[in-house]
Amino acid sequence: MTSNRDIIAAHYAASDRGDLEGMLAPLAPDARWTEMAGFPYAGTYIGPEEVAAGVFARIAAEWEGYTAAITELVDGGDTIVGLGTYSGTHRETGRYFEARVAHVWRLADGRVVAFEQFTDTAKVREALS
Repeated sequence: MTSNRDIIAAHYAASDRGDLEGMLAPLAPDARWTEMAGFPYAGTYIGPEEVAAGVFARIAAEWEGYTAAITELVDGGDTIVGLGTYSGTHRETGRYFEARVAHVWRLADGRVVAFEQFTDTAKVREALS
């Protein structure tokens, strides 16, 4: 049986190789994905299609070399926390940023039912201006 930690580790491995399908695979059809207030893509997206369009497609279009380098996973059973650093260069401004990030994942029956992001949105916004 695959652990919840393994499911989230597989999501990040898919992200590292640019595999959008693999990144979205663990999301339940009605998963709630929340990007924090102040982040350029702030809001809650429901389901893999909204997450793909509202978050990942926009990041790909607007950033060069954008990464979420997650260096630690904290296993809380049905809640997994990913800790790491975002970085990238905004295509329009040419400005680079790095910001620490925490992702809180909630799983049920081996599927992601909720995701919430916490990051230093001021650092991201500085790269936009």
